[in-house]
Amino acid sequence: MLLKDKKVTIIGAGPVGLTMAKLLQQNGVEVTVYERDENAQTRISGGTLDLHKGSGQEALKKAGLLDRYFDLAIPMGRTVADRQGNILFSKTIAPEERYDNPEINRNDLRLLLLNSLKKDTVVWDSKFTNLKVVNGKWLLEFENETSAIADFVIGANGGMSGAREFITAAKIEYTGTLMIQGEVLCPETTCKKFSQLCNGTILMTAGKEGLLVANPKNGKVLSYNVIFKSPEGAVKIEKAFQSTDEIRKYLLTRFSEWDESYKELFQASSSFILWTTRKIALDCDWKKDRPLPITLIGDAAHIMPPFAGQGANIGLLDALILSDNLTNGAFETIEDAISDYEQQMFVYATQAQLETAVNEIAMLSPDFSFLKFYE
Repeated sequence: MLLKDKKVTIIGAGPVGLTMAKLLQQNGVEVTVYERDENAQTRISGGTLDLHKGSGQEALKKAGLLDRYFDLAIPMGRTVADRQGNILFSKTIAPEERYDNPEINRNDLRLLLLNSLKKDTVVWDSKFTNLKVVNGKWLLEFENETSAIADFVIGANGGMSGAREFITAAKIEYTGTLMIQGEVLCPETTCKKFSQLCNGTILMTAGKEGLLVANPKNGKVLSYNVIFKSPEGAVKIEKAFQSTDEIRKYLLTRFSEWDESYKELFQASSSFILWTTRKIALDCDWKKDRPLPITLIGDAAHIMPPFAGQGANIGLLDALILSDNLTNGAFETIEDAISDYEQQMFVYATQAQLETAVNEIAMLSPDFSFLKFYE
């Protein structure tokens, strides 16, 4: 086996990094994951994930975790409402659709994956800062002044990964869209009207002011995203907000013509996170001459906005293909296995990025309606 007696290090304990670790471990590979979060209980913010057939679900199936995913994930219907709170479309999930794309809370998915790994696979509170070659090995350095040695490094630590510079000169690009993520605790009482409008489904509303997508069943909270183009500069707006109250005031002003149920949602929000949508183009050459085996998977390789729901799924497909290449005996060297994975990834990830870009343009056009998805 290519990785016999090799130490594999994965940077990042997100769903992609942890799935990669699981797929390697079940083939007898020695693997360690380094993660900047303090511990396994560190709460992950963000919306739920729906894993797709043919990508995310296939990776979990290979890892022996698909049934457990279905146990934890929630099949979610869809409701489309207008700016005045009128329901335009509503769809519940039929029993035969139970296993299509159910939504799972990010923390639940992390714990599912962690519980499948050997004890102490993940080293917490280890923020990656630097990588260099020392005595024929990779030397990884972390912010807490610790270090680690590896024969093979896999960067799975997100779009801002510092490991990328060893592989490609590609840089993060901002797409000009701003997303404001909000969370509401106890929504049944703190924003009762909006909760009733959701009616246990994912709610979607579009207007000239922007888009709103809400999930009332994201663990113990109602989470939502407000999405809009930022002509004044998404990065500038992101830096302008200094407090939760300022963001709330901005939303109430921007969406002042919307129904009171939406305003109730903004008023009840306990926290906000702002982020500008980003992408990394794959048309920038990846270095073929690398000092030691190293590659990227997930957002570290091909971060993209969420407008096609592809980010996590494409990342899990990365883990599935790369792990198979490294363990199936079909390649003579680790470098050959990596190269084959990367050539495949360039094709399917580029296609996913194009789909995402088309959706982003369409969804943020003045005449967009979520009903287009259900016509």
